[in-house]
Amino acid sequence: MKIFHHASKRTTLAIALLTLTAALFSTFYLTQNRALGNPNPGARMKEMKGMPGMEGMEMGPNETGQAPAMLSPQKKQLIGVKVAEVEEKETERVIRAVGRVAYDERRLAQITLKVEGWIEKLFVNFTGQEVRKGEPLFTLYSPDLLATQQEYLLAKRSQKKLSASPIADVRETGNVLLDSARKRLLLWGISEGQIQALEKRGEPQTAMTMTSPIDGVVIKREGTQGMRVTPERTLYEIADLSTVWILADVYESELSFIKKGADANVTVAAYPGEVFKGKVAFIDSFLNPQTRTVQVRIELPNPDLKLKPQMFADVELTSHFEKGLLIPESAVLDSGIRQIVFVDQGMETVAPREITARRIGAHYIVQTGLTAGEKIVTSANFLIDSESKLMASANMMGSLGMAGIRMEQAQMGEMDMNMDGMKMKGTREGKPAAGSQTKKKGEVTLTLTTKPSPPVDGENTLQLIVTDAAGKPIDNAKVLFSYTMAMPGMKAVKVPATFKNGRYEGKAKFGMAGTWEVTVFVAPPGKPEIQEKFDLEAGEGDMEGMPGM
Repeated sequence: MKIFHHASKRTTLAIALLTLTAALFSTFYLTQNRALGNPNPGARMKEMKGMPGMEGMEMGPNETGQAPAMLSPQKKQLIGVKVAEVEEKETERVIRAVGRVAYDERRLAQITLKVEGWIEKLFVNFTGQEVRKGEPLFTLYSPDLLATQQEYLLAKRSQKKLSASPIADVRETGNVLLDSARKRLLLWGISEGQIQALEKRGEPQTAMTMTSPIDGVVIKREGTQGMRVTPERTLYEIADLSTVWILADVYESELSFIKKGADANVTVAAYPGEVFKGKVAFIDSFLNPQTRTVQVRIELPNPDLKLKPQMFADVELTSHFEKGLLIPESAVLDSGIRQIVFVDQGMETVAPREITARRIGAHYIVQTGLTAGEKIVTSANFLIDSESKLMASANMMGSLGMAGIRMEQAQMGEMDMNMDGMKMKGTREGKPAAGSQTKKKGEVTLTLTTKPSPPVDGENTLQLIVTDAAGKPIDNAKVLFSYTMAMPGMKAVKVPATFKNGRYEGKAKFGMAGTWEVTVFVAPPGKPEIQEKFDLEAGEGDMEGMPGM
């Protein structure tokens, strides 16, 4: 008898709870629909099902777990519904990045010698000086080079004499000696033109003139007049700046939109309003782990030498895509797990549909779930999503009914529902802590509090104390608060924090009671950014203290 008494008591209590839940739900549901201009949605849905041509329309929950929503003309006007047609269009994506001007590494030249000697005279004597290909840089006196010139002239005279010999081997010897001397001069950096001038003069030069191998600008000079030089010393570095590189840093999330050959527009602060055009020539194979960026190399002509190495540059990269189904960003409720749009089915009905789509700027390219020509809702989606879920819940409650509840004594014996310890979903059990919360990220400790504490549905002050490994406050960091509720369509609100009275503070306005996710971003000077999430419970959110509970 005692067991039966407890079971009956639990059964009565469970039925009371279910009845209360149904009553609260019905009140909220009817109030919501009356406010939106639909006083009897259930009757309207039943009426729609019976209309000619509507027999095949799905009125209950679909694969999204939601049901179609009824939108009368008055309701559409009240909540600001807009509808757009799904179109197939060619799209492009513009990515903005920062970069710097650099040398084209394929257009650099180093001037070194292959013989020992002394610099007698300098023609190019300062860094930044422009030179042309073949223009003299300096003159060099080298005993080895002088001796080789003499050998060449001797071989030239010998070859001329031996060429008249009737013996072929003798004539060939003269040619071999001359060719060997010529090759030695070439290997030591003497040009063909200088060898021809040597033949014409008929006597060696004491100081040979060294010339520039390319057009460009001197970016390094070490040679000075009278200096003794050796083969391992670099005397000049010359850069051809007629073409330069822009090295831009692109975030990894945007990397898939960039291809080789993509158009690039470059601007620099030195020439406001002037746009330099180039192409993406190379995408680095490695990611920078500190900045989470990949370096992209852009090549562009620089005929007037306006672009100087190490200048900062703003870069716009344009990628063109093939035709695809394009819909505005506002049409998609993207929870991170799935993407939902509402399709206008006509007859005052919009139905939720799950799609897969890729975000490109302010649009999505649809991969599956929609076809060209269909009409979708592009505004007021959040309100429609709420009503769609209410309609699905109403259908579920109607199908379950309240009279079909059966509670066996064996099942009730397994339930922990005593009058003293019972708590319903939504009570404080399992909720985030109401007071301060402390989390450690590496050597940095983050302590989050609110004012008022606990927070309320309304205006609150978020307070963050940041300390280092020694417990000393960090007062010169950049701090940003971001808060949102984990529900479809809810976007995060970002609030910059200011340092005040030993803590960072920012205002947050919680629109309703419930669990809010607060993410803090902390950037200490000279250190990587720290990111940490806290859960805050705004308002009471439980049923303790209600009459009869």
